[in-house]
Amino acid sequence: MPVVSLRAPRLALAHLLKALRLGRVTPGGLLALLLGLAPGASFACACGCGVFDVGTESMFSLHAGWMYFLEYDYLDQNKNWSGTSSAPAGANPDKRIRTSFVNAGFKYQWDRSWGVSVEVPYWQRRFDTTDADTGTSVGFSHGAVGDIRIKGAYTGFSPDMSTGVTFGVKLATGDSAYANFDPDTSIGSGSTDLLLGAYHLGSLTADNQWRYFVQTQWDKPVAHKAAYSPGQELVVAAGAYYEGWQVSPSVKIAPVLQVSATYRGHDGGPSGHPEDSGYTRLLATPGIEVDVGRVTAFVDLGLPVFVNASGNQLVSSQFWRLNLSYHL
Repeated sequence: MPVVSLRAPRLALAHLLKALRLGRVTPGGLLALLLGLAPGASFACACGCGVFDVGTESMFSLHAGWMYFLEYDYLDQNKNWSGTSSAPAGANPDKRIRTSFVNAGFKYQWDRSWGVSVEVPYWQRRFDTTDADTGTSVGFSHGAVGDIRIKGAYTGFSPDMSTGVTFGVKLATGDSAYANFDPDTSIGSGSTDLLLGAYHLGSLTADNQWRYFVQTQWDKPVAHKAAYSPGQELVVAAGAYYEGWQVSPSVKIAPVLQVSATYRGHDGGPSGHPEDSGYTRLLATPGIEVDVGRVTAFVDLGLPVFVNASGNQLVSSQFWRLNLSYHL
């Protein structure tokens, strides 16, 4: 989840979910739907959330069928940051942002080549800032559904499905109108984004006990409010994990180490504050995965190694994630 805080197509989603339920979506139809949605309206959470949907092979579709998941993330942004170092708290009117993120969704793989995923987030956020008129500290709490993401995937490059490309949209379904949150701290970005990505999985050793993954995703807002345009975002992540810890025939433990680099552009528009938005960041994320039959539990800790933030922005010294998934 995010470490930097920077300052609606529901009908199409309903049609897609109905078609999936009735089994009437073909891979070609899905691609046309997703590409048709993008021009008409980021995952543009200003603070970079959602860039951590990477992990071991359990997070990717390697055979036909369903995967359901539920994820919880927690982030406490309580330190002002400018450039590559901490900055005086008085230089930033925003003082603290504490957020609990809950993300539920599914992935469905039709065959060796085509799949789809839908993710529905819910955020509970506490925002402490300075009243512009009185100069006193004020705090606001708000919870709401966030911006839904729909992505297709093509995995037909090799028989083992180890290489894939993803494409989709982030819909402007989240609440971006709560009066006490700024555009960059709102639960919804108010924009619709085009999402493009790619990944590859492989083996580091001949016995396949040491594995690796690489992944990238580009998030480009294509429609937004007149007053606020969130910056585009590019994430590149790589990780390695060990699969040799077999506790029993049905229980496996895998330690994981991931690093990710993020570039986020400046926000735009009259409410965008480009001087206090945009950053580059490098994270190290150690974690552990436990597989018990069809159920996988994944927990990790994100630690910023390097952050270069424009202007003054709130950062967190760590983030936590817990992901539970069930494979059919």
